Parts: sequence; structure tokens; C-alpha cells
Amino acid sequence: MIRHHDFPHNGLTLRSTLHIPDGPTGARWPTAVFVHGFTSNRLELPDFVAMSRLLQANGIASVRFDLSGHGESDGDFFDVTITGEIAETRAVLAAVRRFDFVDPERIGLVGMSMGGVVAGIVAAEEPGIGALCLWSPAAVAPFEIGRGYLKGRGLAAEIEEKGYFDADGHRMSPALVEDIAALDVYGRSGAYTGPVHILHGGKDEIAPLEYVRRYLDHYDGNAQLEVVDGADHAWGTVPHRTALHQSTLRFLRHHLQP
Repeated sequence: MIRHHDFPHNGLTLRSTLHIPDGPTGARWPTAVFVHGFTSNRLELPDFVAMSRLLQANGIASVRFDLSGHGESDGDFFDVTITGEIAETRAVLAAVRRFDFVDPERIGLVGMSMGGVVAGIVAAEEPGIGALCLWSPAAVAPFEIGRGYLKGRGLAAEIEEKGYFDADGHRMSPALVEDIAALDVYGRSGAYTGPVHILHGGKDEIAPLEYVRRYLDHYDGNAQLEVVDGADHAWGTVPHRTALHQSTLRFLRHHLQP
């Protein structure tokens, strides 16, 4: 079954899609909550939809939601901050735990790119996350932006001229730049003690592998990194995307379906 749900948060509506396995009335399912990447939405380039369908067919429910200023959710991208996205994800999780089809003791998080950074921090700061899967986490972002660049382009001059930075057609505010630059990615993520599975492409030119490897230095032996040879940031081939989805399925089934 596929349903849509609206989450109210701070005067905005965050819109979502729910995938629920077929089963007896009143069944409570392990559930994965997806966090999409920077300027993306709940469809996501590595295909959150196909992943949700795969989980549904294997007895795991899922919730895909658009962060504010993204996709179909309310808000303007200019008002987005990572601090706000962390708060929105925690609010969605609190609501998801109360859904009648969700087993609140078996909830996992899946985050893509900057959504992986958000998911890693939320898992550490929101109690009760049973499994954490990071796809191509953009841990490089605070370091790159802290040096004054995004994807090789200087930030300061454009922000001074326009009042914003043009991030692939989105108005990136000075507040968002400052928020990302100040983000302690590893320090805030490392407190999570549950199982962590990090999937990263060997040819990811957006989020360099060296920054992803640093996660392993901050987790206490509970994280594993799987590098897929030849895969890019968006997992842009059928074999690479299949490997991503199947590995995620194995991980979530192992830890959410004991």
C-alpha cells in the first residue's frame, strides 16, 4: 500500500509518501525513514522510490518526506538551514513512531549525500534509531564551504553581489553557508552506538572518499564502509544502483528484522 501524509512543523507542511507492506490488520512493521540530499526531494537521484518498493516487498515499511523548501513541502529554499533540517527530521521521526503500522522499536534511517550528514547527526541525537545507512554522505561540505567554495566556485563575491549563492538554481542564503561551515559532522555523529552501514562510490567526485573514511575514526567499531568500484555520487548506472539497493536491503533486514 502507498499513502501520502502531511507532517505539520513550525507552521509549514512537510509532505511525504508512505510504503506499507501487505499484511494482517494491525500489523506493525519495521520502518525506514529516508532523508534526501541538498536541493533534492523524496524521489532522490539514486531512486528512493525503487528502494522503498524493494523494502515494502520484503516486509519493511518506509517514509519518504520532502524537507522544507524542497519538493512538494512548504517553505522557500532561501530559508533552509541544516540545523532546521535536523529538527524537521527529528519531528518526522516522532510522528512516525505513532503511526499505527510502525513498530517504534524497529526504526532505521537512510540518508543520501547531505541527507546522510543529517541522518548521521539525527541518529546520534534522537534515541531509538535501530540502524543507520548512509549513501554517499557529503561529510566534505563543512570543510569545503568553510574554505569559501562550493563545487569549486567561490561563495563570498556572489553572496555579496546578489545576497545569495546560486546553487544549481536554488538561492543558498548566507545563513545556510554559515550553518554548514560550523557543522561538526563527525563529532555530532559519532555518539550513535547502533549499526552503521556506509555505501560510497569509488568514483564519487562530489563527496571525496577521504572524508567518508573519517567517519570510521569517530564511531566505536559499529560502522562499516562499503566502497563500490566505479560508482559515482548519484549511483548513475543500473549495476551500481542495484548494488546500492541490495546492500541496503540486506543491512536493514539484518538489523530491523531479527
